[in-house]
Amino acid sequence: MTRKNQAVTLSIGEREKKALENLALEFGKTWGDKPNVSKLIKAIALKELKITINDDWNSQRIETLEKARKLLLDLGFILEAEEIGRILRERSELNIFFRDEIEQFLAKPKPLWRKNIENFIQKQQPFKLIYQDASDNLLNFTVIHGQLKIIEKHQYLVCTCRETEGNDDIIELKHNWTLRLDRIQEAVVNRVELSWQPELDMIEAEFKVFGNLAFAYGKEEVKIDDTFKGEIEGSPPHRLIRRKVWSSFWFFREIARYWDSCKIISPDSLREKFYEKLLNLNHLYSSEE
Repeated sequence: MTRKNQAVTLSIGEREKKALENLALEFGKTWGDKPNVSKLIKAIALKELKITINDDWNSQRIETLEKARKLLLDLGFILEAEEIGRILRERSELNIFFRDEIEQFLAKPKPLWRKNIENFIQKQQPFKLIYQDASDNLLNFTVIHGQLKIIEKHQYLVCTCRETEGNDDIIELKHNWTLRLDRIQEAVVNRVELSWQPELDMIEAEFKVFGNLAFAYGKEEVKIDDTFKGEIEGSPPHRLIRRKVWSSFWFFREIARYWDSCKIISPDSLREKFYEKLLNLNHLYSSEE
């Protein structure tokens, strides 16, 4: 005699059926290469798979994860934001509108250019890209060195390129560009047969910090990219600092908060550019308009 299999009829909708099939694939419960829901249910019955409570998260935890997901997106960490989206999608606490938003986010095609850029940087392979600036102009760049950096809560591709047109930095740093990742979304990224440059174009800047800042700089104000931090000397007290600089814009933006407690010593090109900005600022405030 042959033993008949007992059948169990499930009354579920298409969405739940699809969810069960996805779970079957996830846990390797298949018939050939197709999901097998029966194997999945059997594994649950035999406690090979554990069922846990999925509705015990409070609203604050859900809101915190959602804020983290959006912040990661703003910073350009797409893969990390997707992972939080998957965690949220698995929860039963989500209302239908929130769940639809997460589903739509996870269903969006991911930009291939982002992965390409990361791969090219990792392999030290020069590449070309198309970038849309703040004025909606399309610019072409040939990147021979690139790094992904977070600057002021945004993620940038900081790179040395063959192109210099439109770059108003000092001549030593004219090949360096800072490109916001959220403006490369429509970029076409392709490899080029050139040599990879081992680091960004750099200059060594010398500057002095005075007064209370000279003492504070040795504690809270020390920077990992400083190559030299001198002892406190003289009267009034001051301290000499040397730092590798790859962009005068970002360097000025940082030391501007020191006001008259900081003075650039060298190189002359950097010092003169900062002096020019001070003259423009003086003109702005001395004019009657």
